[in-house]
Amino acid sequence: MALPARYCVPGERLCSTEEATAGSGTYTRHGFIFSSLAGCLEKRSEDSGLPVVSVVRDAESQLLPDVGAVVTCKVCSINSRFAKVHILYVGSTPLKSAFRGTIRREDIRATEKDKVTGVQMVPISWCEMQCPRTHTKDFRKVARVQPQFLQT
Repeated sequence: MALPARYCVPGERLCSTEEATAGSGTYTRHGFIFSSLAGCLEKRSEDSGLPVVSVVRDAESQLLPDVGAVVTCKVCSINSRFAKVHILYVGSTPLKSAFRGTIRREDIRATEKDKVTGVQMVPISWCEMQCPRTHTKDFRKVARVQPQFLQT
């Protein structure tokens, strides 16, 4: 009997080859079973020993981002080296669930990659931040405003 356990993505390590046998939608490498598809993980009990682990796609499969695809993302966090994003659209097609991604500082521009610099925004009130270089303001929730930056 097959019991759907969870959703998995390509390359995800599922279990050891000592625990189960690789079925459809999986492959083995270095003593482990990995998913080769995005879909639901299923374990089927076999009469003669180890259960069979397989990955089954949904009837309407999830569109996956591909190398070179144009995507629409929401930036979740930024630091000096990269930005973490949630991928929401591939082309003009919305995704069922958001994928996580990372954009490196070197990948922001096609040319003059070494000239990319980020300026730390300064909190000026409990709901505004300001760029010290361009003086543009952005509405954001600010947890703690330092007294020297308060505008009067």
